[in-house]
Amino acid sequence: MKSKSILVVLFAILSAATALWAMPATARGQIFVVNHQNETIGEYTTSGATVNASLISGLNGPYAIAASGANLFVANINPNPGTIGEYTTSGATVNASLITAFNFPLGVAVSGTNLFVANFNPGAISEYTTSGATVNASLVTGPFNPNSIAVSGTNLFITDSVAGTIGEYTTSGATVNATLITGLNQPYGIAVSGTNLFVVNRGTNTIGEYTTSGATVNASLITGLDFPQGMAVSGTNLFVANYKTGGNDGTIGEYTTSGATVNASLITGLSGPDGIAVVPEPSTWAMLATGASALLLFSRRYRWRRKPMND
Repeated sequence: MKSKSILVVLFAILSAATALWAMPATARGQIFVVNHQNETIGEYTTSGATVNASLISGLNGPYAIAASGANLFVANINPNPGTIGEYTTSGATVNASLITAFNFPLGVAVSGTNLFVANFNPGAISEYTTSGATVNASLVTGPFNPNSIAVSGTNLFITDSVAGTIGEYTTSGATVNATLITGLNQPYGIAVSGTNLFVVNRGTNTIGEYTTSGATVNASLITGLDFPQGMAVSGTNLFVANYKTGGNDGTIGEYTTSGATVNASLITGLSGPDGIAVVPEPSTWAMLATGASALLLFSRRYRWRRKPMND
């Protein structure tokens, strides 16, 4: 009886491994894009295929987006005061007015169970829980005009499009360096990868690369963009939202973090793309490891429960 139980468990593990082996080596992630002009959120694959161009509709001046697990948090700048709405990655509404009383919320970032929101005017960074509770509505205050936020560990990196700077603060609100990086030209989107920062310079249509310590790696890492707004990093790839001059036929371009062009027009036909979020999916190997661990745990528990009968 004991041997038969072990064989059943081993067969289950091998079956799971075979099924996963047949799957692609890397599961594809999803790109969620804010279309400011038609007030929707569109969903696309990282290969550029359209999943649902109007996954979420009926928004009011959507501008920024952040993803956390199976949830999306969307900043709406209209009406005044603006709002943060919560939706699932499947497009269902959780709470369209999760947080209210913002003045031009242009940036939103999530870290664990906390949300950080950039209020452009008057300048402030506010902190809330992902359930909508206020932690500190004036976590970081000006004078500055924050546009976007990137979170790295216990640090916040914030762009100021008016001053042309990036400031560094802790998630507790302490100032590390309010002018960590200077001399930028309308910095809007920002993304962090390891010890590197990638920054959209809308005024020069470029992406610059810097270290989180403020050193310049390449101020013109990517050039030739068209009114870039938002940006997201996924692995070794950057996805950049080109609003386009005049706001017509916006695009998402894909580049490597080394600056090489993968596809400058990965996604086209967008309507004023602003914010962008990429939600990766777990690799096949991670799924296999998780499944095998669960089955082995089950087998140990099963043998332990059966042991008295076998003695």
